[in-house]
Amino acid sequence: MERKQLIQEVDEILNTYCKGCLLKAHFRKEYGKKYAHQFCIRQCTVGEQLKKYGEKLS
Repeated sequence: MERKQLIQEVDEILNTYCKGCLLKAHFRKEYGKKYAHQFCIRQCTVGEQLKKYGEKLS
């Protein structure tokens, strides 16, 4: 895939699934920004998918 296409797909995923995510908002409120961010990266299936796109972009 082209780099531009990968970036567009990542943007689409973020807008579709991450914007307004209730889990992220809850964890951010209860445990803080760092915990919520780590949850998204390590445990959320969408975060794992974004991580794979990131590896392709590197």
